[in-house]
Amino acid sequence: MTTQTSTRSTERSAAAARPSAVRIGLSRTVLELKVFFRESAAVFFTFLLPIVLLGVFALVFGGDDQLFDEETAGVDFATYFTPGMAAAGIFLVSFQTLAVGIAAERDDRTLKRLRGTPMPPMAYFLGKIGMVLVTAALQMVLLLAVAVIAFGAELPTDASKWLTFAWVFLLGTASGTVLGIAYSSVPKSAKSAEALVVGPTLLLLFISGVFFVFSDLPEWLQTIASVFPVKWMAQGMRSALLPDEFEAVEVSGSWEHGTIILILSAWIVFGLIFAARTFRWKRRDDG
Repeated sequence: MTTQTSTRSTERSAAAARPSAVRIGLSRTVLELKVFFRESAAVFFTFLLPIVLLGVFALVFGGDDQLFDEETAGVDFATYFTPGMAAAGIFLVSFQTLAVGIAAERDDRTLKRLRGTPMPPMAYFLGKIGMVLVTAALQMVLLLAVAVIAFGAELPTDASKWLTFAWVFLLGTASGTVLGIAYSSVPKSAKSAEALVVGPTLLLLFISGVFFVFSDLPEWLQTIASVFPVKWMAQGMRSALLPDEFEAVEVSGSWEHGTIILILSAWIVFGLIFAARTFRWKRRDDG
């Protein structure tokens, strides 16, 4: 009896001395950021790609001084497409980075080894979430700075617009993050992850009003895009960064903030359920 009591006391002391999941998650966030920024390909194709595309499009189409002159106050090309690039950046940093990265960690058995350590599983996911939040925030700052300094884009001065920007950013980042974690179980290996993640991601960006004016797309393509979150991230960003006159340019004639919140929240719930049912720490051939 004395021995059992001593053992339980020792176990409680060890558990009390162990860092919390939140503290470990913060440490893992730092580690995840270091790993991310050391991967030059990941940095370019997820962090810098929207900024590079904004620069290319602004230079190529910069001759069109104003868009929608007859219907709105008119803005230049860089100003109009900055919201779409912001949405693309959020989705690339959250969904694509996690779906490809976690699939690779599962394939090289990093996940299996981590699961065998005393680290709480939640700390692993907190590290990923922290990495996405910090990276996406840095990306937004850099994207907006380049849009303003290099291409003369005009940003809103109304505080309510920046509040809209904040909740669209948080909902978009959350939905992309949980969907990226959930989708990481789809590829069977790290080699197949790139094709199975990058292809659908680019397709979604093309049909969601990121690279084109959404109302110019065929109606049937608009209907398909409306099912997925990127279209609503882009619309939310347009509502935050463009003048109010551009609300009339939207297909519905409204920014549809309620619908944006509803659909992005629904994707977060779906992603959480999907991830809870499918996430694996081991490769399929590990048994």
